[in-house]
Amino acid sequence: MHDQFPAEPHIIERRERVFLILAGLFLGTLAMLNILGVSRFIKLYEMVFAEGTPDQWSLVFAVAVGVLPYPVTFLCTDLISEFYGRRRANWVVFVGLILNFWVVGILLVGGWMPGWEQFNEQGEMIRDAAGRLPVFFEIRKLTLAAVGASMVAYLAAQYVDVYLYHFWMKLTKGKHLWIRNNCSTLVSQLVDTTAVILITYFTFNVFDPDSGAGLPINPDQSVVFQLVVSFILAGYVFKAVSALLDTIPM
Repeated sequence: MHDQFPAEPHIIERRERVFLILAGLFLGTLAMLNILGVSRFIKLYEMVFAEGTPDQWSLVFAVAVGVLPYPVTFLCTDLISEFYGRRRANWVVFVGLILNFWVVGILLVGGWMPGWEQFNEQGEMIRDAAGRLPVFFEIRKLTLAAVGASMVAYLAAQYVDVYLYHFWMKLTKGKHLWIRNNCSTLVSQLVDTTAVILITYFTFNVFDPDSGAGLPINPDQSVVFQLVVSFILAGYVFKAVSALLDTIPM
C-alpha cells in the first residue's frame, strides 16, 4: 500500500513530515513513560471482600502513572506500519530501545558525577526528615526500575504488534483496517502488561523489597497472587479500552 503513493517531491516531503511527527510522538512518549514509570500508582477501583470480618481484605485495581501515555505508542506504530511499511515500523521500535539505553546512561552518569549531596561516616547519602534521597536520586531509582522492567516487555510487545498488524493485513488482503489495528494492539498489550507487572514484582517486591520501586504489594500478604493478577487486569483493561478508542483516529 505504501508503494502506491506518487513520487512527486511535495508528496515525499509531506510523507516524511508525517513520519517525523509519528516517530517523534512515539519516542517522546516512550521517554516520558519511562521517567514517570512507577513514581505513582492511580487507584481505579477497589473491591472489599469479607467486609466487617477479621478476614477482610481489599482487591485494588490500579495502574502506574507511566502507563497513561503508553497506548499512544501502539497507535503510532500502527500508523507507521500502515503508511510506511513493516521495515520502518521495526526501525522505530529499535530506535526506541536505543532511547531506553540513552535514558539509563544519562541517569547513571548523572548519579556518578560529584554534586552537593552530603554523606555520613559510612559513606551513605544523607536522607531528609521523611527518609527520602535528594530528588534526582529518587527519580533515578524509580526510572531505572521502570526502564529495567519495561525493556523486555517493550521489545516483545512492540514487535508482536508490528508482526500481527502485517499478519492481519495480509489475511484480510488490505481490507478492514479496524481488524488489524485492534487485533494487533490488544494482543501485544496483553503481552506487555503481563511481562512488565511480573518483572517489576519479582525484581523489586521479592528480590529487592527495600528499593521502594516495586508494586504497592506486601510479599507477606496471603493474597499476593490475587493482587498481582489485579494489577495485570487493571493495566490491560485500561490499555484495551484505549486501543479500542484509538480506532477512531486510525
